[in-house]
Amino acid sequence: MKSNSLPASKSLGAVSTITLAMVSLSFIGITTNQSIADDDEGAPVIGLWEPFAPAENPVTDAKRVLGKLLFWDEQLSTDNTISCGTCHITSEGGVDPRDGVNPGFDGIFGNDDDILGSKGVIKTDSNGEYLRSVLFDLMPQVTPRRSMSNFVSMYAGNLFWDGRAEGTFFDPLSGDPVAFSSAALEIQSLMPILNEVEMAHQNRDWPSVISKLENAKPMALASDIPQDMLDAITTSDGYPELFEMAFGDPEITPVRIGFAIATYERTLVPNQSPWDNWVDGDPNGMTSDQLQGWQTFRASACNNCHVAPLFTTNAFTVNGIRPNHEDLGRSVFSGTSFEDGAFRMSALRNLAIRDRFDHTGQFTMDEVFDFYAHRNGQQPFQGPNLDFRLFAPIVLSPVDEALIKEFITNGLTDPRVANETFPFDRPTLHSELPTENPLVNSGGSMGSGGFIPQMIAVTPPNIGNTGFKIGIDFALGGAQAWVAISSSPPVEGVVAQDELIGPIALNGMGNGDGFGTLIYPIDDLSLDGETFYMQWLVSDPNAKGGFAHSQVAQVTPFCSMIASCVPDCPADMNGDGELNFFDVSDFLAAYGTMDAAADINGDGEFNFFDVSDFLVAFGAGCP
Repeated sequence: MKSNSLPASKSLGAVSTITLAMVSLSFIGITTNQSIADDDEGAPVIGLWEPFAPAENPVTDAKRVLGKLLFWDEQLSTDNTISCGTCHITSEGGVDPRDGVNPGFDGIFGNDDDILGSKGVIKTDSNGEYLRSVLFDLMPQVTPRRSMSNFVSMYAGNLFWDGRAEGTFFDPLSGDPVAFSSAALEIQSLMPILNEVEMAHQNRDWPSVISKLENAKPMALASDIPQDMLDAITTSDGYPELFEMAFGDPEITPVRIGFAIATYERTLVPNQSPWDNWVDGDPNGMTSDQLQGWQTFRASACNNCHVAPLFTTNAFTVNGIRPNHEDLGRSVFSGTSFEDGAFRMSALRNLAIRDRFDHTGQFTMDEVFDFYAHRNGQQPFQGPNLDFRLFAPIVLSPVDEALIKEFITNGLTDPRVANETFPFDRPTLHSELPTENPLVNSGGSMGSGGFIPQMIAVTPPNIGNTGFKIGIDFALGGAQAWVAISSSPPVEGVVAQDELIGPIALNGMGNGDGFGTLIYPIDDLSLDGETFYMQWLVSDPNAKGGFAHSQVAQVTPFCSMIASCVPDCPADMNGDGELNFFDVSDFLAAYGTMDAAADINGDGEFNFFDVSDFLVAFGAGCP
């Protein structure tokens, strides 16, 4: 990896500080591998160093690939809709491109304190049933801060906007310390998985996370899977074997989940920007405008906080974007009142591919410059703890501002990040597909108060998903409801009652306040690729015919986005590509123990039909 560039100011003291830092790193046995360039005045500029990892979690490729799988697998959330990567999309600079609105401190939408946060999961109880959120109703909840970029996070001693992921990494199950230094990534990686806004239902625990991974088909919801991930998936039977490859045995633990995700993130070093190429000795690494912008940047007040090579100091500061009392930030965890309203300094790398900035997400690039220049109606709130450097406007000439913007936006963009090439490649998430599955159509029929019951269908219908569910909202509160299911398309907006599940007592009271959940496990392999339709029927005396109808959900179960549930050669029980006595023996053994491998027709039962199908497949041979 390329080296790290601690900024060098033009003073002798700054150069001495850099030299002392390099000597200190060498003394404790850490190799910096730094590339060093000189600016026009001879001051050294040092590139990104290789990230430090805890001694307890050395980097290995098997661990990296496992971490990459876990980071991008939406099945890590309780409802299969959110992965770690959902809020850290590579081509968006490692942040969330989705527009979610949190009403902010006052709890009222549509005013100045609204936060453009990250969408999470719909609020659910510990049984997976939907709950009405005070702020978000039965829509995905939104975090009260915008996601931070996960790039260069491996260089920070603590993570999140408020730095709450810091210190020793403790085993969440035993409470024992398992990593003592440089473990912020390990700590941070586990927090969203149990957070009931970001990825979890209420009271989610680690045993349930582990059980889900033990039975999940890795990356079943993703498509366009990078080759290193695909190789791992196709050469393993599931997550237990992947954990065995990474850790020596198949046990899945939260510590190992954290170790793997952190290892993957430590390989995402964005050190091939034009600026990095220039630091590495390429005199043409930056354009003349970018080089001028870099020189102008270093001489400006911007360089006080956004120090190369990270282009952040990782320090906490009060910049007055909003009044301190609305979000106390760092002080909640540090316990020091002088950090009320303090947040981590943002890094400037890869800003060209991001659209919104700061923890509130309220600024565009131009608005950031307006804010610090105190112009166009933008300026810091003059409250306690405001960084003294922001009392006066930071004024740049139009030419200097244009040069700095050119340097920041283009000189600091790593093309591998922008183009999502290795190691920044990633799969396409299920939530990014152009056609939704389930697909909810318009329609439905009115009930009391003129409300049309609304279908909630956001959980992907992957086969093996015992938590697949649909919900209903805007129905008559307290009413009885049923769900009609049919393999035939609806006729005039009504689904045939080939299967009718209910009655289900809806929650809520009064017109339009009714809501409920149907959990409908999908575990029949024969459904792979088959489409069926689901619709709620709500008993309502004021509805036509006594029933209000919801919209219709079109559901197409799938085994995974890259493979069918049915193997190409189902009689090849041992997977060696040949059919012989050993396959017959393995089938009989599996049949005798009711192993799923012997359920050839995938109907969940073991009977004559499986034996017959095996014999037919054996006779047909392998293609």
